Amino acid sequence: MTTAAIPTASNLKESWLPMIAIALGQALMSFNVASLPVALSGMVHSFNVPPTTVATGIVMYSLAVAAFVMLGGKLTQRFGALHVFRAVVLLFGGAQVLMTFSPTANLMLTAQLLAGLAGAALVPSLVALIANEYHGQQQAAALGALGSARAGAGVLAFLIGGVLGTYIGWRPAFGILIVVSAVVLLLSFKLKPTKSRPEVQIDLFGVLLTAAAITLISFGFNNLNRWGLGLARDAAPFDLLGMSPAPFMIVIGIVLLQAFIVWTRRRTAAGKTPLLALEVVRSPSERAAVYAMFAVVALEGALNFSVPLYIQIIQGRTPIETAIAMMPFNLTVFFTAMLIIKLYDKLTPQQIGRWGFVLCTIALLWLAWVVRNDWSAPVVMIGLIVFGIGQGSLVTLLFNVLVTASPKELAGDVGSLRGTTNNLAAAVGTAFSGALLVGLLSAFILGSLGQHPELKAELQSQIDLDNNITFVSNERLLTALESTNVSPEQIKEAVRINEEARLRALKIGLLIMAALSLLAIFPAGRLPNYKPGEIPANPPLPKPKREEALEGP
Repeated sequence: MTTAAIPTASNLKESWLPMIAIALGQALMSFNVASLPVALSGMVHSFNVPPTTVATGIVMYSLAVAAFVMLGGKLTQRFGALHVFRAVVLLFGGAQVLMTFSPTANLMLTAQLLAGLAGAALVPSLVALIANEYHGQQQAAALGALGSARAGAGVLAFLIGGVLGTYIGWRPAFGILIVVSAVVLLLSFKLKPTKSRPEVQIDLFGVLLTAAAITLISFGFNNLNRWGLGLARDAAPFDLLGMSPAPFMIVIGIVLLQAFIVWTRRRTAAGKTPLLALEVVRSPSERAAVYAMFAVVALEGALNFSVPLYIQIIQGRTPIETAIAMMPFNLTVFFTAMLIIKLYDKLTPQQIGRWGFVLCTIALLWLAWVVRNDWSAPVVMIGLIVFGIGQGSLVTLLFNVLVTASPKELAGDVGSLRGTTNNLAAAVGTAFSGALLVGLLSAFILGSLGQHPELKAELQSQIDLDNNITFVSNERLLTALESTNVSPEQIKEAVRINEEARLRALKIGLLIMAALSLLAIFPAGRLPNYKPGEIPANPPLPKPKREEALEGP
């Protein structure tokens, strides 16, 4: 006869100690990418580049994670999650050294690329480590903590980055990550050993397909405005019968993703290890969770780019003021991600998902209505808080749906899927937001100038209006116009047109985001409609057991 050990407070404390290392691993990535918008004005000044170059840094990081996270998942399975975790934390720390001391924008982009490659293996290893350490309700709580770590790191990034960026500079915020990487490496020795699976083979052709697809989609979205949405602009590297290559890149990328799915099915049928186990998205509810996750993360990326852009570049405010303006949103996401698990036994995932997107839609509509030229206004804070409640609840819920629906041995694949979805969505959301806002701004400015033919003709003769319209502060616009032959009265009118166009572009952009959020309610309606422990009315078909086979020569 055996007796169950009674857990003590000491044991309970020890059991959650490994989660600190796991949560800090997530925080490393989130702090890095959240610090980029806060450092926007500082990098623009240091490197003498437009704001869209900093957005490219965000896209570069997210692109690397999304393109290679499936490869990271297989490396996690083959060599063991713990070994991979330690190796990529070292790589991430090295990337932050380069980021902190980068003298040029190109080296900054390289640092973000290296950080993204580290994150590609870090993301699936975090999920595998949680599956190895925790089970049942503890696992749900650990997944909630992982989501909270992501949101909490965003809060700290805006706060610390804002303070440092205002009084010292943008570089120390990234220098902090060098120290945190060393701390995470030391804490990793508190984690349980994980098993390696040498029989797992790497699908190199699958890696090539996914990397090419995600790269094309991300670069296509990121260059829609610069290369042209339809006809090719002068900045386009080439044209296709006069058409911009950006939309074609997006379409080809989507086709390659479909080709990857076909290739994966054939590889699985042949008994070989696929790059991604399609069992993790076999049921309609799991696919709906992926679609909904993409939508909410893309909306978050768009909002996280739009707000700092407007505060720092348009209003010319400091990073600390940006941090204060974004603090309600980030704090709300942080607490919601932790507390939403309390509703799992009261509401179904379908109910939480629908209400989450309803809240995001209401928040974006509210922001489009009330925003003026002061993001610190209480009415704007209300909109950010409501969006944070919806976004925080959705990210944790959708991640939990995917993890609980798959067996433990597929935890790395779930992590890969989550990483691909989140980072591709962040890249697309950020790039789409930049292209949308600049495109709207150009349309509104050119439309207003059409009512002032003399001013338009004068400006067009000295400035290439078709390729040089972007978001700038009044001070920078005045500096640029004073170097022309435009009269003081015309300069005053140009500044007025620019101010009106900027605000209209932001409002219309928020309305379009609200429309996309509203559409996302449809996939949320296909999430599981039963609570934990309940028997669903139409239970999903049992998944066939996948037999792993050693790949032949």
